[in-house]
Amino acid sequence: MAAALLAGGAAACSGAADTASPVATPTVTLNKTAAAIGAPVEVAYRFVVAPDAPPIAEEYWVFAHVLDSDGELMWTDDHPPPTPVRQWKPGATIEYTRPMFVPKFPYVGQARVQIGLFSPATGERLPMAGRTEGQRAYDVATFDMRLESDAYLVVFTDGWHDAEAPADSNGREWQWSTGRATLGFRNPQRDARLYLQVDQPVATVQPQRIELRIGEAVIDSFTLTPGGSDLRRLTIPAAQLGTGETVELALSVDKTFVPALVPGLKSGDRRELGIRVFRAFVEPS
Repeated sequence: MAAALLAGGAAACSGAADTASPVATPTVTLNKTAAAIGAPVEVAYRFVVAPDAPPIAEEYWVFAHVLDSDGELMWTDDHPPPTPVRQWKPGATIEYTRPMFVPKFPYVGQARVQIGLFSPATGERLPMAGRTEGQRAYDVATFDMRLESDAYLVVFTDGWHDAEAPADSNGREWQWSTGRATLGFRNPQRDARLYLQVDQPVATVQPQRIELRIGEAVIDSFTLTPGGSDLRRLTIPAAQLGTGETVELALSVDKTFVPALVPGLKSGDRRELGIRVFRAFVEPS
């Protein structure tokens, strides 16, 4: 089986026909046909494992690539599926949903989603059934990317450090909070859904307790473990949003740290840091 897959991978990379037997048939359903920059898109993945699929001993991840109308890669959402691929059984159906945020990418138009299965160790891709232009990357969905709307734009107001991004960010960025920070957004005057994507990349700090408040009301609280990440999805009733034109959301972190004072980090950064926030998005529910 391994020899056949490697041979099939070579064929896929060279542009020759891929004659290897497909391991599964993938499909994807998006909850939106159009999404603004910064918006979350709920992606429902479905893999129907082939009845004659052989056992797979190595672990594989799902790659999800988003391409522009010219076929150029804009960003990725590679991830391990909740049910490890080595546990997939012939004839089984694997289904799960995860959000994908549209990053700050300078593009407006149709976006194409391609997925596949790959080995993080070797890069080898498994053959699947579906439309592909090669490289064992399978077309599964499209949606329209639109300009960022200010209708429910979340603004990082007080208590935040400047935005940061890696060199190869592909639109990915974050802001560190201090011990108390605030977010502001226009009041939708009805029930709303809040998405908040956070992490704590420093594995040597203590677990942190985070609270989210609107006025005096705590709308969410959770613990972030060192090295951990979380995506909070909250439905906020209209009554909690109040009657004002804007809403102020306060985020508090019970334990902050200064990187320069953390043994082992060897950092000269003397900022007070709480947690990193990658995404904050509000939309009517």
